[in-house]
Amino acid sequence: MGSEQFTKYERARILGARALQIAMNAPLLIKISEEDLEKIKFDAIKIAETELDSGVLPISIKKPFPIKKEEKLKRSKAQKISDEEKAKIEAEEEKEIREEGEIMELANPAEEQEESTEVVSKE
Repeated sequence: MGSEQFTKYERARILGARALQIAMNAPLLIKISEEDLEKIKFDAIKIAETELDSGVLPISIKKPFPIKKEEKLKRSKAQKISDEEKAKIEAEEEKEIREEGEIMELANPAEEQEESTEVVSKE
């Protein structure tokens, strides 16, 4: 697996794990000359990065896929209502709205009369 297939988080985890192994005197998986080791100052992270970029690390990432369900999706109760039942429900709702409007008209006749008398008295 090349390093371009890993996310930055996976790459950081792999580099950290391998750098710890190298710091604990694990054998290197690639040949690096003494000269190159001195240039990078024997830094375990840089050595691990070199190994990862060369593709020799035997570390893999397991990325499980979501489980696919074979059963059909269930419909909600609201979708099971027939067209006739929907029409009945809508008719009842409209009736309630009309009744509420009539109640509001009956509840406010005094306010309408006061407003009309105020307009008359101002003229």
